[in-house]
Amino acid sequence: MNKFTIYHNPKCGTSRNTLAMMRNSGVEPRVVLYLETPPDRAELCGLLADMGMAPRALLRQKGTPYDELDLGNAKWSDVELIDCMLQHPILINRPIVVTPLGTRLCRPSELVLALLPAPQSQPFVKEDGTVINDDAGGRAATKP
Repeated sequence: MNKFTIYHNPKCGTSRNTLAMMRNSGVEPRVVLYLETPPDRAELCGLLADMGMAPRALLRQKGTPYDELDLGNAKWSDVELIDCMLQHPILINRPIVVTPLGTRLCRPSELVLALLPAPQSQPFVKEDGTVINDDAGGRAATKP
């Protein structure tokens, strides 16, 4: 069983950067394309519990039916918000990364570094040009 998992959307730059940083540290995770294979209720609830996160905090607004469904309204219970995420997986913010060191929503993508057992093996620059580590493997996190 793979101890590393990423709930991934390949159309999302943050998700792509997170996956690339995982691979750059020597980890080949199980990649869950959650829009094609959404988590079931138990799995989603488990992820929320592991992250210590309320369902509302995991909701993605941009590019989703968030506004159409009026999900910003405080009337929605946690159970109802989870129902909405199960019905519309695009509402689940990403990427979610699961490792032996913890489970986290990795926004920004650099948050994944704290979940990896090894440092980046090579210099890494995000798609937007942000330098994550330099030639010596040290952390840089600067923009060009």
